[in-house]
Amino acid sequence: MLNPVTIKLTDAGKKFGREWIFRNVSLDISSGQKIAILGLNGSGKSTLLQALTGYLTLNEGELTYSTHDKNIDSENQYSFISLASPYLELVEDFTLQEQIAHTQIYKPFLNSLNVAQIVELSGLGAHKDKFIKLFSSGMKQRLKLTLAILADAPVLFLDEPTTNLDATVIDWYKYMINTYALHKTIIVCSNSIKDEYAFCDKVISMEDFKK
Repeated sequence: MLNPVTIKLTDAGKKFGREWIFRNVSLDISSGQKIAILGLNGSGKSTLLQALTGYLTLNEGELTYSTHDKNIDSENQYSFISLASPYLELVEDFTLQEQIAHTQIYKPFLNSLNVAQIVELSGLGAHKDKFIKLFSSGMKQRLKLTLAILADAPVLFLDEPTTNLDATVIDWYKYMINTYALHKTIIVCSNSIKDEYAFCDKVISMEDFKK
């Protein structure tokens, strides 16, 4: 069973140069909650998501992760999260199977799924020995989603998850979420594409965080 994790963002702000991307953001994300962060391109939603993962350092405010009422050290937060995003890099010189096996070294998969099972669930089995550098953008996105959704981590971050996916693969994405991720805390960034966040119980807008 995954550990319950709560995330608290207090009076958070992030700027690049002299421009504030967002300010005065306070969020309490409880274990198991599903939140959609909506905004147009350039609105700062991906920056907010990266701040929530701890990947970006805040200019002001505080981010805390806790489990069982005990704070999690910032250097250990990575083990509680998984992420799929357009800016996440895959190892281009790995085959599909090699990328999955490499990922498994650092973060196990749900239900002790093995590499062969992950390949099957990805829907990319016909390409298991193909180098990732030869994948289409849609195939790469499908692999990123597979690795994130099936990670044995209690918090799942998704940044515009249906980017480069056709209608059939969007149906696969919704199936994977409904089957393997609804017990997790999920934070989704979206350009208001309903298929990406239909399962969310709370929606927030980046417009609320502009100063």
